[in-house]
Order: sequence, then C-alpha cells, then structure tokens
Amino acid sequence: MDSKLQGNFNFEPIGFIESCYKEKFGVPRQPGLVKSSSARLKIRADLQPEQSLQGLEGFSHVWLIFVFHQNAISRFHAKVHPPRLEGKPIGLFATRTPHRPNPIGLSLVQLVKVEKDTLELAGIDLVDGTPILDVKPYMPEIEALPEANAGWTKSISPNRVEVEFAPEVEASLAQWQERTGHVHLREIITETIGLDPRPQVYKGYENQKSPYRQEHAFRLFDGDVHFKYVTPEKALVLKILSMKS
Repeated sequence: MDSKLQGNFNFEPIGFIESCYKEKFGVPRQPGLVKSSSARLKIRADLQPEQSLQGLEGFSHVWLIFVFHQNAISRFHAKVHPPRLEGKPIGLFATRTPHRPNPIGLSLVQLVKVEKDTLELAGIDLVDGTPILDVKPYMPEIEALPEANAGWTKSISPNRVEVEFAPEVEASLAQWQERTGHVHLREIITETIGLDPRPQVYKGYENQKSPYRQEHAFRLFDGDVHFKYVTPEKALVLKILSMKS
C-alpha cells in the first residue's frame, strides 16, 4: 500500500516529564542504568487522571512512549554510531538512537507511586521537559523473555568506572542534600558518571594533551556537577555548583 495514502498522524502529549536531569548531557542512554534517578509525570487534567490512572498503582513498572524533542539532526542516516560500539557503524533500526525517521522513544521505568494526577518514577533516562505520548503498564508474564537474543549488545560489557569525590566536594554535597531533601544525590552522581556520558570524541585523552576539554559538567536538579576522568577506569568529582543559595 502506498504510504502516501495513509496520511500523517498528530499526537498531543499527555504530560511532560519533570526530570532530575535538566540538560541532555549526563542523561543515561538507557532506562534502569541509574536506578536512583527520579522524575514526575503530571497527566493533563482533561484526560481525567483520577479515573484514567485507576489501577495503575498495582504495577511496579510502566512503559513511557515519548518524543525526542531535543533531536536537532534533521538529515536521515541509515547507519549510526552507538557509543558502545566505539564509533563502528550499524543500522539505526538495530539501535536505540534518538535520530530516527520518527523521533519516538520507548522507556521502561519504575513506577514508585501514583498520587492523584501524578506518577512518581525512578530509573529514568529522560531529560526535563520530555513530551510523553502514552503510558502503558509493564506485564512481566508477557513481556519478559529471558531466552531472547540480545544481538550485538550481548558482546558489549558495561563500562562502569570508579567514581571518587574530591574532599572539598563533600561539604557542598551535604549542604545541597540538606537544602533540597534529595537523599539520593550521591547515588545519582556516582551512577551517572560511572556510565561515562562523554561523547566518543572526548575519550582516550585522560591525563594527556587533548584538543578537547577534560572537565565536564552535567545539570542535576538545581545544581551543576563538575567532573573529570583521571583514567578510563576512574573519575573524580571536582566541584558542585548550586544555582540556589
């Protein structure tokens, strides 16, 4: 059938994510990798959330269907370069790249609780403001397939690195946690940096002369976390700058 005869589809977001990650850099590339990461999703009032969310509280995880709204690349590329393949190309449909013909994403996240019109979520991989198109309950008896083949990802080992905090950072971290009440700040920072969020071009220059900057930062809640990689296996948190006093 001619695809042109099918027409276009228009969707209205059911809500927008309020994420601990305020900018793209640092956001985990897959859900569940930073289990302490958190977000909230408030459902639109006209969707009658008190009724439409009824029964969802019995599920531990949900699927989020969302839009890659910060995808700035308009050209189509049939092959992409996943970070875990260290620059090697592979077909885009064999990856989770955000650069797709239709910028739609799918994340499996933990549902912490349902409170009136709001979902409290954890283990997220979404930047603040992400438009959510739909929420669906995860059904492990149907969707969990331990025997499934993981393709090229099966041969890629996780690149977790050791994360240390500079002595002068400890006081800033304690003050930040006391002021905001976010009890999992250390865990989120450690797990996020431990995944090495740097683009491939920045890697391999640890403690060497580099044409690129060696200090990086990502925005978490209302603060900026600055860090550098001392070796490929070890990172150091240098400072935490709060945007509020």
